[in-house]
Amino acid sequence: MCASASRSGTWTPRLADPRRGDGRGTSESGFVAVPGGSIYFESQGAGHPLVLLHAGVANLRMWDFQVDRFAERHRVIRYDTRGYGRTESEHVEFSNRADLAAIMDHCLAASAFVLGASRGGGIALDFALEYPRRVDALIVAAGGISGYRPPAATERQSIWDEAERMWKAHDWERLSDFETRWWVDGPEQPPDRVDAALRERVHDWILSTYRAEKEEGIPIQLEPPAVGRLAELEVPTLVLLGELDDPATNDSCRRLAGEITGARLETFPTAHMINLEEPDRFAATVMSFLASAEGTTRSA
Repeated sequence: MCASASRSGTWTPRLADPRRGDGRGTSESGFVAVPGGSIYFESQGAGHPLVLLHAGVANLRMWDFQVDRFAERHRVIRYDTRGYGRTESEHVEFSNRADLAAIMDHCLAASAFVLGASRGGGIALDFALEYPRRVDALIVAAGGISGYRPPAATERQSIWDEAERMWKAHDWERLSDFETRWWVDGPEQPPDRVDAALRERVHDWILSTYRAEKEEGIPIQLEPPAVGRLAELEVPTLVLLGELDDPATNDSCRRLAGEITGARLETFPTAHMINLEEPDRFAATVMSFLASAEGTTRSA
């Protein structure tokens, strides 16, 4: 029933039509079995597949503000990664890239546009390097680069050391407060800069994830990591940066845009959660980019 893909990125589709039923697409949700786990996913719409990967301070619900808009032109696929939301995992070694491939296999997506935010952006980038034939366009929103430690990260090491102490003490409330200030408000920004309901929503996601203490498993890192391989990417790439975001994240975003051939950089007057602070502009920017990427794909 599923197509297969190798770790080297070669792809042999058996069933590749992402559209079902009357041609307008359909909604689907459920679980996909993977080695040592069960991944919860949702999909809706029709057209060329668009996979959404959530941030480390969220779950698939972070895309609620864009999914209907994206589904006007695409079959939108989103899922909870291990350790988050409704996904379950045992304490096993696993690959986030292989999990993404398994979701695409289940959804009969031979290839897709891949959009990742924050931690999800790093997974999307690594996936594009490991499975290059399965990514038709890459969008990284406030994401990092595996193997890269920006200078700004070293400058603020004491902050992360304190966060690590909170994590080891299972002081989930204080840690959630800290992460909300850092990722939602933005470093050194006032707590009333963003909408209170948005702030509370992300805080609840963070706190509920920590309180659940779900097993994530042991992620297998990409080898070699992405930092020395950005020139390998040959797909249309869009990098989205929040001007009030963590400086280390912005260092990574600017490096991505500078080293990936033809990459486009778009800046927003936001902190880390770009799609939540500016949902309409975020959706419009992504849709415009994907429309141009589709044209490139069709003419190739």
